[in-house]
Amino acid sequence: METTVGKIMETTAPVVRAARKNNLWLTEEQTENMRFSLRVTRTLHQKKTPYQDLLIADTPEYGRVLVLDGAIQLTERDEFCYSEMMAHVPLCSHPDPKRVLIVGGGDGAILREVLRHPYVERCTLIDIDREVIEASKKYLPSVGCELENPRADVRCMDALAYIETTSDRFDVAIVDSTDPVEFAAGLFQAPFYANIKRILNPHGILTELTESPFADTALMRQAIAEMRKVFPVVRMYWGAVPTYPTGMWTYGAASLAPDPSAPLREIWGTRYYTREIHKAAFVLPPFLKALI
Repeated sequence: METTVGKIMETTAPVVRAARKNNLWLTEEQTENMRFSLRVTRTLHQKKTPYQDLLIADTPEYGRVLVLDGAIQLTERDEFCYSEMMAHVPLCSHPDPKRVLIVGGGDGAILREVLRHPYVERCTLIDIDREVIEASKKYLPSVGCELENPRADVRCMDALAYIETTSDRFDVAIVDSTDPVEFAAGLFQAPFYANIKRILNPHGILTELTESPFADTALMRQAIAEMRKVFPVVRMYWGAVPTYPTGMWTYGAASLAPDPSAPLREIWGTRYYTREIHKAAFVLPPFLKALI
């Protein structure tokens, strides 16, 4: 005779516990009221440099991530969206860009794109933090792959001091700064743009990130207004960068003569930039045009 307990033991399925997931998350506070998070599977490098907190981590969604002072600078999955638009827009709209300056950009992503143009003879990269450069070489090989290229002149120093004193001259200047705090605060103001203008050749072009129109409206407007105080031609263009605040990103293009919205040549093998994207990026939605 079977007992009730015996029947229960026969008919009850075994308890199977779902595997627990790694609950380590990287969360960036993009604004006071908005956060962006990625699950982290491994921390590869974390260090307090003389200038900032540096972190490189693996994430299943966006691959390896470079974070400075809690802000995502790039991810392996989407960095091309930003680096291609920063590099190819000015280089493809300048009539003869032989010498290029990159302010910041120690990870090497924009440098990699600049050196894809065979007519660029020299690209000078000025980044204050050597630790970022070395970490990118070691942990982000697809990004920092051209930091030792013979055409690259990589210098670890204060970019503001260099620009104020150098006798070098450039055809294109690309400002790839961190958020405008502490040592980067002066990179969005008229005196800085005036110093950039001084070291540009007669047909020189400057491009600079001008942040998100939704998350950093005031900074975006300030940067464009300050450029207009210095340069005769100032345009804005925009594109998508999924891991940057709101995913919509803007860029300022200032020129001494050429129209930055008019590409003069093409480059092949890109993943985001094309001649058509170049022209379309300067067509601003009405709300964005109204803001600037």
